[in-house]
Amino acid sequence: MSVSDRPPAAPEVQADPKRFTALAVILIAAFMDLLDATIVNVAVPSIQRNLDAGYSALQWTIAAYGLALAVLLITGGRLGDIYGRKRVFLVGMAAFTVSSLACGLAGSPETLIVARLAAGAAAGLMIPQVLAIIHVGFPPQEIGKVIGLYGSITGLAAVLGPVLGGFLVQIDLFGLGWRSVFLVNVPVGVFALVAAARLVRESRSPVPLKADPVGMLLASTGVGLLTYALIEGRARHWPAWSIGAIAAAVVILGVLVAHQVARRRRGGDPLVALGLFRAPGFAAGLLVMLIFTLVISGFAVVWTLFMQSGMGWSPIHAGLTALPYSFAVAVGATVAFKSFVPRLGRRTMMIGALVMASGLALFAGGMAWEGTSFNSLEQAPALLVVGFGMGLIVAPLTNAILSGVPPRDAGSATGLINTAGQLGGAIGVALVGLVFAPALGAPYDYPGHGQTALWWAVAGTAVVFALLFGLPANWMRRQD
Repeated sequence: MSVSDRPPAAPEVQADPKRFTALAVILIAAFMDLLDATIVNVAVPSIQRNLDAGYSALQWTIAAYGLALAVLLITGGRLGDIYGRKRVFLVGMAAFTVSSLACGLAGSPETLIVARLAAGAAAGLMIPQVLAIIHVGFPPQEIGKVIGLYGSITGLAAVLGPVLGGFLVQIDLFGLGWRSVFLVNVPVGVFALVAAARLVRESRSPVPLKADPVGMLLASTGVGLLTYALIEGRARHWPAWSIGAIAAAVVILGVLVAHQVARRRRGGDPLVALGLFRAPGFAAGLLVMLIFTLVISGFAVVWTLFMQSGMGWSPIHAGLTALPYSFAVAVGATVAFKSFVPRLGRRTMMIGALVMASGLALFAGGMAWEGTSFNSLEQAPALLVVGFGMGLIVAPLTNAILSGVPPRDAGSATGLINTAGQLGGAIGVALVGLVFAPALGAPYDYPGHGQTALWWAVAGTAVVFALLFGLPANWMRRQD
């Protein structure tokens, strides 16, 4: 058995006096990643006109980032364990900043797509380090509050993307038009790069680890093929090759598991620290994360299609309508650790699932009652309920999954967490596409199909509730 696969021990953290200042810097990276994943959507019409881009090119301008991100999350997380989380974070941030500049300067759709792929790959190196640095850099009594803050920031970024993107395109800053959507990352990225170099403390596995190039290739190929098939399959109405690609991806990931077991038996260091799956609640937590993000992404797509295609709202109007939801996520993530988790443990997330399901049902009822007259003010109560329930789940779930992870494997663990989230999101979007496909081109059908999708989301939330029994009842007590 390799050292990396011994049963996990509780992490012992020597607090860095600069840890909260460093936290602000790495949260900028998390904010930029989620912002970049959504901000481009609103710029698509301008890109189409300026670059004479076809429909396929526009699709890939949006999808390229998420595809490249998913491909590198597992590998990026483990590289941080091996070579240093700060070092890999800085490499990712530098590459992300340069790629954003390339996006802003792109003169053709092809160049823009390549730059978006590069930005996603850079984020795949950078993002796993954020949670890993938090996990090893804060003592157990602070971890919950810090991850609650992380959940608040990421929830805010996901909603602000369309609002900020629409604002930048509309004001046409310096005549840059859609290019400002990407160029805004450059000064922020340079600042974060310089600040992180000065403030973030280096950390890596205390036991020297060796890279697993075969495992990296298998993981990247399997996850990449699965994500590609989900993206393109949905767009092309699920041709036979897309189903075959999904099956091939499952086979490749199965080969990856076999390779990891064999490498461990030979005394090598696997890409995925298999000992993590013996940590209480780790495997169950990853499954919850996948289903949870599936539900959330499905709701987001239903909601966006309903507002923009069904009711003809602008992205800015839709984004402003989402602000109560974002606010509620932030409040839920914050109060979860202040008021609920220390006393209720996993029951906090179960309450969150029930609250979230109630909000989804309330939204479905509003769609049924008001149809395409369901305005922003009428949506707000349901959005507040959904968002608060989500906040009660997202931050405690991440903390619970990481609670038994030793510092040496923090990057591997966070890479898996982020990958589960990415795959859940891709699957959720694909499933909603199946439900909503008949409504495309017929606005009067959007409320009916939206209700169907939302009731499926309620069922998914019930699955989340059931799976939460697989997590430790009170992981915070075990950490102290």
